[in-house]
Amino acid sequence: MITLKGEAQHLWNRIKWSWQGYAAAFASERTLKQETVIAAVSITLTFVLPVSPTERIILIILPLVVIAAELLNTAIEAVVDLASPELHPLAKKAKDCGSAAVAVLMIAFGAAWLLALFT
Repeated sequence: MITLKGEAQHLWNRIKWSWQGYAAAFASERTLKQETVIAAVSITLTFVLPVSPTERIILIILPLVVIAAELLNTAIEAVVDLASPELHPLAKKAKDCGSAAVAVLMIAFGAAWLLALFT
């Protein structure tokens, strides 16, 4: 039976576990630290600079998507390291693809800022 108390506890657990995952990645991943600072600065700037509401939404969402991708990339790397501690071409491919996904999103994020500032 679903109860309000049970659902509240489930929500609290999900928040707690998500925060623990972010904190663990933040403690070990230099890139995530950098992206978090960039996201904080970027989001703050959207409220200081004259950007449209649509641009503001995009410029708030994109750095959060970059952080989400970085967290997924960190998870991929951890699983690959666990499954294949020795060097293997497929392990390298998995890690490189995760890194490339983050890079593509960072390019999109930078392009969005350029378009917002110069168009």
